[in-house]
Amino acid sequence: MTTLIRLEITRVLRNRKFLFFSLLYPSVIYLLISSSYGGKEITPGMPAAKYFMISMATFGAVGAVLSGAQRIATERKNGWVRQLRLSALPGHGYVIAKVASAATVSLPAILLVLLIGGLGKGVRLAAWQWPALLLVLWVGSFVFAALGVALGYAAGPEVVQPVVMITYMGLSFLGGSWFSLADAPVWLQDIGKASPTWLYNQLGRIAQTGDLPGAGALTGLAAYFVAFAALAAWLYQRDTRQA
Repeated sequence: MTTLIRLEITRVLRNRKFLFFSLLYPSVIYLLISSSYGGKEITPGMPAAKYFMISMATFGAVGAVLSGAQRIATERKNGWVRQLRLSALPGHGYVIAKVASAATVSLPAILLVLLIGGLGKGVRLAAWQWPALLLVLWVGSFVFAALGVALGYAAGPEVVQPVVMITYMGLSFLGGSWFSLADAPVWLQDIGKASPTWLYNQLGRIAQTGDLPGAGALTGLAAYFVAFAALAAWLYQRDTRQA
């Protein structure tokens, strides 16, 4: 399994086009959105530059790891996964390898947005908050890496791209990546606060208020990770039996 993890990480890092868009897209969106707000505040005491620095960092991380679903679908079509089955690799081992390779991409995607926020948009945090924010957002992205593996096995190569985009944009909308859920109707707030992306954005409380993430957000994300990882492993095993 260790060998597969190293191989997966190497394959991702060699895909320069994928890395370019994974890094560039959320950073450009952050610059555009934060600039459109100027010096305004999203909520009292919360400058738009700081709010969207967090939400676009999570937006970029989720997009980077979910895109792994398309690579999985392609691997299934090209026969790579069939070769892995011959090694008797357990389902959980495959999921762990894919999550590890996806996390390799999410880390620089988060880091670049934070650098732009601090150096380009004037976001100010305490010295300890920067590494703490980077760490919790990176670890939180593992939840969506597991979801990406599940989507790669749930959808065929012909439809996986629209499935990923719908999932990506839908979760970003519900999670308040584009706007504060406090401005949304109550029914949408109730739905949004149950979404994994809203819980993920709550990890940004380290930067917003200086507080550690609440137990509810951590427990919810842990539950989502277990559910997505279990689903991905089950789909991998199902695909094996159907092959």
